[in-house]
Amino acid sequence: MFIDTAMNPTTRAPEERNVSGDKVWRAAIFRSSGARRIFGSLRSINIASLRDDGVGGITLSRKEEVDGLFHRLTYTHIAQLVVVLLGALILKLYYSTASANELRWILAPTAFLVELISGTPFRFESHAGYISSDRSFLIAASCAGVNFLITSFLMLSLRQLWRDRSQNIPWRFLPAAALLSYFATLVANTVRISTALQLRRIPLEISWLNRNQLHRFEGIFIYFGFLLLLFMVSERMSSKTALELRGYPPADTGLFRKYLFPLLIYYATTLGIPLANGAYRGGIASTDFWQHSVFVLLTPLLLILPLATLRFCRDRWTICRLGRRTHSRLQAT
Repeated sequence: MFIDTAMNPTTRAPEERNVSGDKVWRAAIFRSSGARRIFGSLRSINIASLRDDGVGGITLSRKEEVDGLFHRLTYTHIAQLVVVLLGALILKLYYSTASANELRWILAPTAFLVELISGTPFRFESHAGYISSDRSFLIAASCAGVNFLITSFLMLSLRQLWRDRSQNIPWRFLPAAALLSYFATLVANTVRISTALQLRRIPLEISWLNRNQLHRFEGIFIYFGFLLLLFMVSERMSSKTALELRGYPPADTGLFRKYLFPLLIYYATTLGIPLANGAYRGGIASTDFWQHSVFVLLTPLLLILPLATLRFCRDRWTICRLGRRTHSRLQAT
């Protein structure tokens, strides 16, 4: 219906329809209050009365189904998070008091792989560990790599929980993450001990690093390098799975920002837990611990920053190449 504003006095200005501005203001207040009363009465309608209608029943049933699914996902994810953290804590407490005899489940395969790669035979001595045939090198309980196992398990599990937080995650991902972390620990520990064996045989002298500091740097560099590699492999596998299931890969958040996650997990297990333990026991950390903390803080950055720089340069080069191709195609057309 067409309304002529010239003939309708309510649509003209007050001075045109000979009505004072105060009356117009009161009329507008009345209309707005009436609209509020109408909407208030509509809002006060009992939604349960819509159950008799087909659409209302479907809407409410869908809402209840979504709410129930959300609560189930929330409770399941909280339970899985508690199990992950509790498992890591129990393993950490067990490792803090375990002897070499109680760690043979990880020392024995590590010594076997080191012997296979380096050619140095090892034999087990009770409560000491696996010692080389010339008795110059000992794979003790401190060389078991359980801290790397805990860090790998936390990284894989927490990343899975965060990445698929809106989905129903089956419980089988926990033993899968633990098994993958165990095998990754064996490989990383074998490489670290074999490298330490080779460095011990080489008369390597560095003016600003003594032999103990070089051994510490080598261990941190190899451990975090394998942790970063494990994270990259797991991210690639999850991206491939998401592409197969959803038809599109997950959004790329950037290399440096993405790799902050394993870095923070590594810092939490290697620095946060010892500091919390020292604060709980009321002890003061020794000078050796603070020296170790400097190596832990700086060494991982030697791996992340070059990777981030290479990724940035590759992305820039790819963008420039695509821009040149687009420009050449536009000129050809």
